Amino acid sequence: MSVKADSEPRRATATARVVRFRSNALGPEIPDQVITEEPLEIRVEAPGLPPESYATIMRTPGNDFELAVGFLASDGMITHVRDFSTVCYCTLAATEEQRYNIVTVALRGLPEGGRARTTSVSSACGVCGSQTIADIRQRVAPIESDAAISAKTITLLPDRLRKRQRLFKETGAVHAAGLAEMSGDLILCREDVGRHNAVDKLLGKGLMDGAWPLQDKVLVLSGRIAFELVQKAALASIPIIAAVGAPSSLAIELARESRITLVGFVGPDHFNVYSHPERIRA
Repeated sequence: MSVKADSEPRRATATARVVRFRSNALGPEIPDQVITEEPLEIRVEAPGLPPESYATIMRTPGNDFELAVGFLASDGMITHVRDFSTVCYCTLAATEEQRYNIVTVALRGLPEGGRARTTSVSSACGVCGSQTIADIRQRVAPIESDAAISAKTITLLPDRLRKRQRLFKETGAVHAAGLAEMSGDLILCREDVGRHNAVDKLLGKGLMDGAWPLQDKVLVLSGRIAFELVQKAALASIPIIAAVGAPSSLAIELARESRITLVGFVGPDHFNVYSHPERIRA
């Protein structure tokens, strides 16, 4: 697998003019940093076939190749680094902006039933555009993992993630996802205007590095736990999810079925366990 492109061709933040209300008065117009939200078109290219648009995602620029690979992995298009040969930006775009908003993943072959999705995905939804209910709820084998983590370590994870959230500190407008060891060491953090994009960037990084599946890692989330985030974790065989926010009913149901330990409302001295508490050492 080869990667062809600049590492950070487009900025993750932009400057906007704002008027602030402070001390019961409006101040002068000043510059402020806001998060960038732009479309990313993901194209797939199979042997002997031209590149074809697969999906368009609203995202924060940065780690675009990881996002494209992670998105395709979450959709079941790829499951191993051997499944694709190259990842690159579009070299034929009319403008630089178009070039860096299009990523092509060259597959070594198409999975059975591949290329079903051709749709737009907003930054608020990770399953928009799926063809049927069956597409949304993919069949995932229950996770077999002997991983265990201490309760004290879980309470430390949100703060460790927060300290790595550079874009949130600048703009206050992004979600974060992190990968941690069972020891509590946070080894990776990704931020994006879409919570599902942040997770896909993590998964894409792991897949591109050949570190897939991630059955000995903890997924740490800065917000709530939605169904699609549990499904992404299940596809990557991540056995534990710890989040600052709460899970939805369907997220809990899927976590129980997939044998994922689901932990929400994590704070300095508290958390709730919604499924499979046996992986947590008191």
